[in-house]
Amino acid sequence: MADAVVLINTEANKVSQAAQAIVEIPGVRDVYSVAGEVDLVAIVSTADFDKLTTIIPDGIAKVEGVVATQTLMAFRQYSRKDEAAAFDLGMD
Repeated sequence: MADAVVLINTEANKVSQAAQAIVEIPGVRDVYSVAGEVDLVAIVSTADFDKLTTIIPDGIAKVEGVVATQTLMAFRQYSRKDEAAAFDLGMD
């Protein structure tokens, strides 16, 4: 599994349209409109690392209104749900 967090800057008047187009790209799990240095954050998840090259530079970066992206590759996922499951199995 290959996961990435993509930080996206858009033209000021294209945030909503870009978000709607990005969320339709296969492999994009969620898109969030955020406050701060970037306009949108996309969560990308695919079974194959090589597919990220299609989803991000050939997909997200080419959406109308997108002016810049920065990709953060995920190495490992941590969650309370996973931790609780481990303790239920008797792992400590």
